[in-house]
Amino acid sequence: MTSVRNDTQTTATTACPQCGSSFTPLGRRRWCSDACRQSAWRRRRAAPRPTQPAKTDTVYQCPQCQTRYLGTQRCDDCNTWCRRLGPGGPCPHCDDIVAVIDLVADNQYSPAAKPPDKTSRDPHGPHTG
Repeated sequence: MTSVRNDTQTTATTACPQCGSSFTPLGRRRWCSDACRQSAWRRRRAAPRPTQPAKTDTVYQCPQCQTRYLGTQRCDDCNTWCRRLGPGGPCPHCDDIVAVIDLVADNQYSPAAKPPDKTSRDPHGPHTG
């Protein structure tokens, strides 16, 4: 009869449950390295990630039929996931769904004119009072 407290030495190799590599366990060792042991512990103790619902002010577009949706990520007609275009909403004139990126030109945010240099001197010379 083998005592429960005494570990038996085995020569068989076993697979690491974390990375899958084979190793020869010593004693009660279950993982091939301390890194795999810590990784398995972190994976078991990790908090579940909350799912992010679709934002109601985000415009999505179906890659197949080009239909736009406001706050809906899946195309009803094609049954495919839509790609995110960005924030937007319904057009006040035609009620179509418009993304902000459609309204803003690519070069609209680049500076058109260089701001004046603050270190330049007055061409009329220093004021004497």
